[in-house]
Amino acid sequence: MTIADQIIDFNSHLHFPGKLPAGIRVMNPFKEGPGILDIMTEFYKKFYDDKKPRQLILGINPGRLGSGSTGVPFTDTKRMYEKCGIEIKGLKTHEPSSVFVYDVIDAYGGVKKFYQHFYISSICPLGFTALKPGGKEVNYNYYDSAALTKASYSFIVSSLTQQLQWNISREVCYCMGTGKNAAFLQELNEKEKFFKAIVPLEHPRFVMQYKTKTKDLYIDKYLSAFTAHK
Repeated sequence: MTIADQIIDFNSHLHFPGKLPAGIRVMNPFKEGPGILDIMTEFYKKFYDDKKPRQLILGINPGRLGSGSTGVPFTDTKRMYEKCGIEIKGLKTHEPSSVFVYDVIDAYGGVKKFYQHFYISSICPLGFTALKPGGKEVNYNYYDSAALTKASYSFIVSSLTQQLQWNISREVCYCMGTGKNAAFLQELNEKEKFFKAIVPLEHPRFVMQYKTKTKDLYIDKYLSAFTAHK
């Protein structure tokens, strides 16, 4: 099996077995979004249909506008079409985090080169949402409540264990998020010994929300981290 085959099989069979806290629901883009399985399959077949080793980059969990719309982490429909050459008809999403990630990818040398070396996933490969007063559904992170973290823990461990059976380097893992996401992953790694090193990097959403004027500094930080651990 190629890495593409493994990723597609993994995504296609994701199922959250835990009991969720009240008011929280699982967001599984591969079961909810029409055509997302096909889009995700096309993407991974295009960029991962080989057996070359990849380095792992972990985000938090899928959001509605990124992988919730395309099946690919940090890739909204606009980037999927303009950068990856895969058109999604009838749906348009714009996610600021996706803009930053593809700025990093462009600076690295473009999608073909980047995806030959890196695989982006999430600490929790399924997303969560919560209902705000008035009925608006918003993204919810696995660490946003102690109850959800506890409910997600075994699922997170088993999902990472499964992905690390592929040709994924265990020398280093790049963690998107220098706060709670990094703290959780570092503590988890101490117990499970998944990686020799965890390298925290500012989350794309943080950069785009608070540090847009100095975005290039964060792009350089990502590239420097990638170069330092080749």
